Amino acid sequence: MNDVTLFEVGPRDGLQNEKTFVATDIKVDLINRLSNTGLKKIEATSFVSPKWVPQLADNADVMGAIEHVEGVTYSALTPNLKGFHAAIEAGVKEVAIFGAASESFSQKNINCSIIESIERFKPIMELAGEKNISVRGYVSCVTHCPYEGEVNPSQVVAVIEKLIDMGCYEVSLGDTIGQATPNKIKQLLERVMNVAPIDYFALHCHDTYGQALANIMAGLEMGVRTIDSSIAGLGGCPYAKGASGNVATEDVLYMLNGLGLHTGVEIDKIIDTAWFISNELGRAPNSKTSLVKR
Repeated sequence: MNDVTLFEVGPRDGLQNEKTFVATDIKVDLINRLSNTGLKKIEATSFVSPKWVPQLADNADVMGAIEHVEGVTYSALTPNLKGFHAAIEAGVKEVAIFGAASESFSQKNINCSIIESIERFKPIMELAGEKNISVRGYVSCVTHCPYEGEVNPSQVVAVIEKLIDMGCYEVSLGDTIGQATPNKIKQLLERVMNVAPIDYFALHCHDTYGQALANIMAGLEMGVRTIDSSIAGLGGCPYAKGASGNVATEDVLYMLNGLGLHTGVEIDKIIDTAWFISNELGRAPNSKTSLVKR
């Protein structure tokens, strides 16, 4: 199977930790530009309390202003039922829920235990089923945790089982602090494929140790066909020492093109978009491809 889906997370995961507020019209422009590159999946924003993520306080305004291109899914992260209701009111058709395989990370990141986080998601899943809203699951710290070190794969499997049983159509496996290596990714995928077919899983790699592309390659070899990426390499985990950000969409796309895999995404348009948002943020893209191809 030569088709690969690039799941663009830059507008949400990429921008959420920017210290200076990015104007709503810039976010809208970014998403509209991404919509015209051939991408079919764009995580546009998060419906979380502005107290915790002030950068995305304009979530409803963004969703209301973007050009909804036919064939493109615009999803939003909804950490709780209140956020889910707000997302639905804003016209969101796909939401994401966020869990962790590390107990310490769960407490630090969402202020509850893993079990408590799963319980919080149950009413969201029930309501999503009633309203025919697709739900994607995220699991962070699938190989390493900034507080606990290496994570036992059995903990990852336990969370994945719950998310899939609850009705998530896909689970994105997050190497949150970028410490994974290809062998760890392959070992993890061997375990999770005992829970569900490989089609249920996406990879979300951070490039802290420069391993993201190698890890994605390992995933592709195992049959993964959905890859999370962030335009210009925006974002990253604020808890990871030396974290350099998410893997850049343009770097992943360059590799996929070289492998003869089909995404339907135009690399020149992606590079132009990477430079657009980077210029707005006052810095160069955090990617090799954009720097070389400019």
